[in-house]
Amino acid sequence: MLNSSQVSYFTLAAYFDTGLLKYLCFMIIMSLYFFILCSNLLLIVVICMNRSLHEPMYIFLCSLFVNELYGSTGLFPFLLVQILSDVHTVSASVCFLQIFCVHSYGAVEYLNLAIMSYDRYLAICYPLQYNTRMTYKKIAILIALTWLYPCFAMVVLLSLSSPLPLCGNIVNKVYCDTYSVVKLACTDTSKINIYGLMATFGTIFGALLLILYTYIKILVVCFLGSKQTRQKAVSTCTPHLASLLNFSFGASFEILQSRFNMSSVPNVLRIFLSLYFLTCQPLFNPVMYGLKLSKIRVICRSLISKADY
Repeated sequence: MLNSSQVSYFTLAAYFDTGLLKYLCFMIIMSLYFFILCSNLLLIVVICMNRSLHEPMYIFLCSLFVNELYGSTGLFPFLLVQILSDVHTVSASVCFLQIFCVHSYGAVEYLNLAIMSYDRYLAICYPLQYNTRMTYKKIAILIALTWLYPCFAMVVLLSLSSPLPLCGNIVNKVYCDTYSVVKLACTDTSKINIYGLMATFGTIFGALLLILYTYIKILVVCFLGSKQTRQKAVSTCTPHLASLLNFSFGASFEILQSRFNMSSVPNVLRIFLSLYFLTCQPLFNPVMYGLKLSKIRVICRSLISKADY
């Protein structure tokens, strides 16, 4: 029996030899990462530097874009190294650090989308009371909870999983994942599995319940309200809903792949959908919000036109 203190590294078994194609894969992944960095950083700078965007909706968006940078940085540099490497191993400390980043990123994403839906609910359903209900103090508390709760939950999960005695060190993925490591344990892991399920579904369903409640209220107001109210709701809620559906698709497959036997699914497709969970939002959100929200679009266009001169 190998004890986890004796396991100094994990082997990522999902990689396969692609020959010279690995250089093409490297360039594609590098280009995606570069686009993610530039687009999300641009929108963060635009929101921070323009006082006209210092409104709750844009502050929550800024938190969302910071999370995209955080999550993609927890994956892409690691992925780039592994693509060029002939031996796909990772040290135990780096593996657990990546687990912390990947899982906390997913939880922050859902919670951020939940508070954004709550913000839209107040803006559309209580427009006259919006400024008194959504104060800067409340914004700070909501953002702090969005980031601190997932980090605390992951610290607890890692404190339970890292001391486990392990019977192997082969992880059948292209990056480290909690459940893949826990499956290697030589002892009973029911308590960790229960905690993991409670933390995962508590976060996801808690966020989805809040989003469902707010959108039901918004729909009621839209049906009873004026055409202007409906237009405002559509313009601000469409990118949010698209972002939610996009991320939920990737997260659902990742949860299914971690918890159930997906050997019938081709390996390449499993790798693609597993990476989709971590790349869909950082690529999708800057484009969606940059194009759909007129204030951001106008300011970005003016910055680009100034740069040309």
